Amino acid sequence: MIARTYSATLVGVDAVEVEIESHDGGGTPKMFIVGLPDTSVKESRERVTAAISSCGFVMNDGVTTVNLAPADLKKEGPGFDLPIAISLIAHRTRIPISALGETAMIGELALNGELRPVRGLLAVALEARKKGRKRLLVPKRVAAEASVVAGIDIIGVANLREAVDYLKNDIEIAPEPCRATEFFAAASHYDIDFCDVKGQGDAKRAIEVAVAGGHNILMIGPPGTGKSMIAKRIATIMPGMSEEEAIETTKIHSAAGLLSESSAFVATRPFRSPHHTISDAGLLGGGTNPGPGEVSLAHNGVLFLDELPEFRRSTLEVLRQPLEDGKVTISRAAGTVTFPAQFMLVAAMNPCPCGYYGDLKRECRCGPPMIQRYRQRISGPLLDRIDLHVEVPLVDYKALASHDGGEASEPIRKRIETVRQLQQERFAKQPGVHTNSSMTPRLIKKHCELDSEAAGCLEHAMAEMNFSARAHDRILKVARTLADLGGHDKIIADNVLEAIGYRTLDRKMWA
Repeated sequence: MIARTYSATLVGVDAVEVEIESHDGGGTPKMFIVGLPDTSVKESRERVTAAISSCGFVMNDGVTTVNLAPADLKKEGPGFDLPIAISLIAHRTRIPISALGETAMIGELALNGELRPVRGLLAVALEARKKGRKRLLVPKRVAAEASVVAGIDIIGVANLREAVDYLKNDIEIAPEPCRATEFFAAASHYDIDFCDVKGQGDAKRAIEVAVAGGHNILMIGPPGTGKSMIAKRIATIMPGMSEEEAIETTKIHSAAGLLSESSAFVATRPFRSPHHTISDAGLLGGGTNPGPGEVSLAHNGVLFLDELPEFRRSTLEVLRQPLEDGKVTISRAAGTVTFPAQFMLVAAMNPCPCGYYGDLKRECRCGPPMIQRYRQRISGPLLDRIDLHVEVPLVDYKALASHDGGEASEPIRKRIETVRQLQQERFAKQPGVHTNSSMTPRLIKKHCELDSEAAGCLEHAMAEMNFSARAHDRILKVARTLADLGGHDKIIADNVLEAIGYRTLDRKMWA
C-alpha cells in the first residue's frame, strides 16, 4: 500500500513542495528514507516511530520505504516528521485519501507526539497555496506566523493524535483567521524617535537626504558623538512598509528562524547591526543549504556597519554585488540560490585609529601614516558606492542640556514620503528603479539636468578633486534628491555644491 502526504522544504527563503510517499512491504521490520534527506531528516525514523507508538497508533511490521520527491532536491530540517508520520499510519487509521490530497503539513515531532515549531512556515504556506492545497497543518504554537497568508486554511494542531483526528473529521478545528492587517497595524510602530538626538543638525540633514533618495551614507566622527544613536533611528523616518513588503520581510526572517511566538510578524523596517568580526558567509549568506545573511535580513530596511574600517576587507568587498543589484546570488555544487537584499547601507567610522583627528579639545596621537593606513582599509570601489560621507562632530554641553531634541520622526517621514512619491511617478515606467539612487546612466542623463551655474560647479569640482566617474554619477543622484526636497525641476548650483560637500572622503584633505 502507498500513502501520499505533502510538505515543503526551504530553498533560500522560498519553499518547494515535497511529496512524501510511504510503501509498506514484508520482511524484517525496518524503515528506509530516500530522496536526498539530510541527517535531521534521516533521524526522523526514531522520532516518528516513538511518536506513533506514544500516541497509540500501529505501524507496518515489515519493511517500510519513505520517498521524498523530487528525489534530486536536498531535504533538510525536522519539519518532515509530521507528514512522514501521517503517511505511515494513514491506511491503518483510515484517513481519507481526499483529505491527504488537499492538505499540506509541516512540524517536528517530540517523542510523546507533541508538535514543535520549525522555521520557514510563512514560505511553506505561500507554496502550499500556490500548489492549490486547501489547508496547511502546522504546530499550534506558531500557527499565527502562517496566518498572514490569505487563501489557505491554517490549522494549528498540538500533537500527532490531534492531527489524525482532524484529518478523519473526528474533531473540528477552526482555521486561524488571516491576521495580516491586524498584525501589521499592531506592530508597525517604533519605540524610538529622531527627536531623541540632540544637536547634529548637519548629520540629520544628510540622513534625511539619504533616506529621501535611497542613498547609502557613511558617518565620520570621534567616539560618543551619536553615530550609532542616529543610525538606529533612521528606520523611523523611512516610508512605512506596505503589507506586501512586510510579508516579504517576514518570510526572510521566518526562513532564518528569527521569529518567535510573541513576535510572528515584521511590520517595521528591519535594522541589522552585525559585529565587525562577522564572516563573509554571515554577512552575505551561505551554508551547505544556503540561508540568508545579514544583508538579506536587512531587506527593506537598514544595514548598519559600525567601525567600518575594522571589518575584514574581504568581507566588505562582498557587499559590492548587493549594493549594485539589490540581491545576493550564492552558488553551490547542488545549485544556485538568490536572496533579496535591497537595503540602505549606513556605516560609521572614526576619523583615525584613536578617534580624535581634527578634534579641537582632545589631542590625536596618530601619525599621518597610521591615519592613511586606517582609511585605506576601505577600498575606493566601496567608497564610490556610498553616496554621502558626512562628519559627525562632538555635541557641546548646551545642546546636550537642552530640552529641545529637535524635529520628531513623523514630520521628517512625511517630507520623505512626498519626495519618494515624486520618484515613483518619475520612474513609473522603469522596472526595478524606484529611487534616485537606482538611476542608470541613461536615466541620470535624462533626469539630472543642470543649469549653467550648476554645470560649471561640477566641472570645476571634477577637475580639482579628481572624482571618479562613479563618484560623478553619485553626486548627480544626490543633487537630484536635493532638488526634489527643494521643489526644483532642474538641479541648481546649491544642490551640486551640497552634494559635493557630502563626498568628504574623496577630497584631497582626506588623501
